[in-house]
Amino acid sequence: MSTSTNTNNAAVKPSTPPEPTQPPRLIPSLPDDVALNIIARVPRRHHPTLSLVSKSMKSLISSPLLYAARSLLSCAEHFLYISLRLHTSHFMRFYTLYQNPNNPLNPKYSLIPLPLIPSPSLVGSAFAAINHKIYVLGGSIKDIPSPQVWSLDCRTHKWEPAPNMHVSREFAAAGAVDDKIYVIGGCVVDNWARSKNWAEVYDPKTGKWNSVPSPIQIRDKWMHASAVIDGKVYAMADRNGVCYEVKSGNWETVDSDLDNGWRGRACVIDGVLFCYDYLGNIRGYDVKEGTWKELKGLEKGLPKFLCGATMANLGGKLMVVWESKNGGGKEMEIRCAEIQVKTNEAGELWGNIEWSDVVLLVPREASIVHCLAVAL
Repeated sequence: MSTSTNTNNAAVKPSTPPEPTQPPRLIPSLPDDVALNIIARVPRRHHPTLSLVSKSMKSLISSPLLYAARSLLSCAEHFLYISLRLHTSHFMRFYTLYQNPNNPLNPKYSLIPLPLIPSPSLVGSAFAAINHKIYVLGGSIKDIPSPQVWSLDCRTHKWEPAPNMHVSREFAAAGAVDDKIYVIGGCVVDNWARSKNWAEVYDPKTGKWNSVPSPIQIRDKWMHASAVIDGKVYAMADRNGVCYEVKSGNWETVDSDLDNGWRGRACVIDGVLFCYDYLGNIRGYDVKEGTWKELKGLEKGLPKFLCGATMANLGGKLMVVWESKNGGGKEMEIRCAEIQVKTNEAGELWGNIEWSDVVLLVPREASIVHCLAVAL
């Protein structure tokens, strides 16, 4: 009897919860903060190999923490992204330029295809880049303008929808200033909503679009080019160009020399806007001086861009991308050149071609849509 009672009254000891398992260190012999400092300095072309080391390393490779560390350590690299219209499928596809000049087994420079944008048939979209993301703004689908916005996370190469613009647009101008995107034109001002939102600004931090007040006399529909120079968004229309100064909120007409000389898709390096002229030569417009200058030193290294070229600022280097016929075959070459530009003591613009090569073969009906650079 007493034995039974003692057994029933015995205190049951509560089970001790297991201690939480600590995630494995990135580098077993080092604290994670020291390991992060080391890994952040590794060139990005080695990241695919690093991601095979462990699950924790794979998670770090695509995390914002790594890219924040790369930026703080001044280890961020600049990467070129190019969009092509493949007429065989009528789709727009993005590529990134892979550079590995020290590898003798593979091409030193080549374009790597990225996943298709969810709306690949967009025509006349505008483009802008902020931090690690590229934004594709508007465009038409089967001749119907769209307010849709897509963003490409260049760390993971995944597409995500962004908030729609207030109005539908095609062939608009766009530019990024102070981590905000400004979109101008590309819509017919035929009602109150389109008139109010002829220019809009998007803040990725809040995820909201807001209208930018604009005088009615400048509201053209089509924009054939755009750029950002010294905090001003330049939008070139068919008749006259305009620029919007973000800090003051003022609108101005573009200098006539710039308006008449700006041809095609341009880029800005150290306050100088580069594009090609009607003779197919690259030249730059110095906004402070208000003059066009030929970019000298390229006479033997580049063709005449009579059919146009696309340009981007890749970490202070001038990247030029163009289409080149590949004999009489069914394919066409996409060629790219990296140019170091400088201004000499006489105020002349000089360029030095660091490399120039074929980076992709595409069907002859394909065309370059746009190119821009992202720091990662």
